[in-house]
Amino acid sequence: MMGAAKAGRVVVVGAGILGALHALFALERGLEVVHLEKDPRPQGASVRNFGLVWVGGRAGGAELELALRARALWEEVAERVEGLGWRAAGSLTVATEEAELSLMKQACERADAALRKWQLLDGPAAHEANPEISPETAGALHCGADALVEPRLAVHAVRKRLEGFEGYNWFPGREVMQVAPRKVRDDRGEWYGGDRVFVCPGATTTAVVRGFAGLARTRRVRLQMLETAPYQGRLTTSLADADSMRYYPAFDLPGRASLPPQPEVAARWHAQLLLVQRLDGSLTIGDTHEYDEPFAFDLDDEIYRHLLARATSLLRRPLPPVRRRWAGVYSEVRDASRDLYWREEIDDGVEVVSGVGGRGMTCSPAIAEQSIAHLAG
Repeated sequence: MMGAAKAGRVVVVGAGILGALHALFALERGLEVVHLEKDPRPQGASVRNFGLVWVGGRAGGAELELALRARALWEEVAERVEGLGWRAAGSLTVATEEAELSLMKQACERADAALRKWQLLDGPAAHEANPEISPETAGALHCGADALVEPRLAVHAVRKRLEGFEGYNWFPGREVMQVAPRKVRDDRGEWYGGDRVFVCPGATTTAVVRGFAGLARTRRVRLQMLETAPYQGRLTTSLADADSMRYYPAFDLPGRASLPPQPEVAARWHAQLLLVQRLDGSLTIGDTHEYDEPFAFDLDDEIYRHLLARATSLLRRPLPPVRRRWAGVYSEVRDASRDLYWREEIDDGVEVVSGVGGRGMTCSPAIAEQSIAHLAG
């Protein structure tokens, strides 16, 4: 056992981006941190995503407020943590026909449109905003509040910063098996205690969280994505197709019912096109949504062909070759109108913080801030 808990110690379980930011904000407040991770290094959803800080599509009210706060925090963290790949690039959601443009126009009439920094662009203006999109684009919704980090780099950059704090204690390869008031036990039988314990398990429903009531309010979602070799041009924004408006709650407006039907393969996979250029010039392209477990272990060629065709239609140059494909799983709350994520005290001084869903990379800084502020309060 590490010894009796002492004042000013926080235990964080999980080293994905949410757990890593819990640790960072605690250390920056002068607290000691004990950090446990079941894998040798983070390898879950925190490194298998687009790196989008996606503000525009969030539901009005609490979700948008959380996303805006998180975006501000990402910009602040980028000043203190090298290697995040932070870019305030904005995004374009591209329209190819009138029903899509009509829904975008309705979105720009929302009372909170200015907070999202939305602007409806015609075809020439959209091409001026991002010269790499197809000149046949009918128009686009520009979101100036959206931003980017590098998902394969960001969590490791935060971890590197954590190592620079004297009060940081890192324990990889330790799976937590048991909780007790203000402490946890790992699979080696060691106990770790503190003033507060935050369990950030991501999509892993380990023994320590299984059986608690809040878990039933969450579900797991599987996605498929790909990455190309470097693209010849330089994209000035991230890109989305109009199918993305079918899924993001900000577009739950009357015009959504008038969108044309998706192709059968896209509807079956609950697909939308998101496209981001990485710092090395490569393109990250996705994604799909599977909700029914058990998930398949293999990757599906048909949906990849659809995503590549959609990406090709949005860009003015040919796509480079695909160099890798992958799947990932994240956890989300089933009813986001009730809770934006799962926070539950599962024992005295022990909180689960999970179920962030597809907004994980966007909102994790604000969620971690809420945890540490709650601790301080």
